[in-house]
Amino acid sequence: MKKISLASDHGGYEQKEAVKNFLLTEGYEVKDFGVYSEESQDYSDFIYPAAKAVADKEVDCGIILCGTGIGASITANKVRGIRCALVTSVEVAQLTREHNDSNVLALAGRTTDLDTNLAIVKTWLDTEFSHDERHERRIDKISKIEDKENR
Repeated sequence: MKKISLASDHGGYEQKEAVKNFLLTEGYEVKDFGVYSEESQDYSDFIYPAAKAVADKEVDCGIILCGTGIGASITANKVRGIRCALVTSVEVAQLTREHNDSNVLALAGRTTDLDTNLAIVKTWLDTEFSHDERHERRIDKISKIEDKENR
């Protein structure tokens, strides 16, 4: 069973709750970092701890939401070791796992409908990294850039 961190701001709250229910129904363990209402909140206050939990290996992967997914994905990608992808289609959900070994999925709570987001979540969780040499090489290069920038 995978343990998943989950977080959103107020713009993603409603869909976060639906995603959480889906994950629990599918047998995943969920660590919910908030928000816990539709009251206006700053996404970075909730997204950062959820991404950090992935980087620190407290959970296996993360799913984050904000209104567009943009602010959430930018925040998550500031955490060393995170490869967060903002995904708005099932095809891209599969490709970001196969090619990029993404470990955090960002969703748009206001601009992508719930049925599409749930299909994205299912595909993302069901897809494994390909381990193709070319993809591993590219991820290694990203890690080297990260090391250089975080000295």
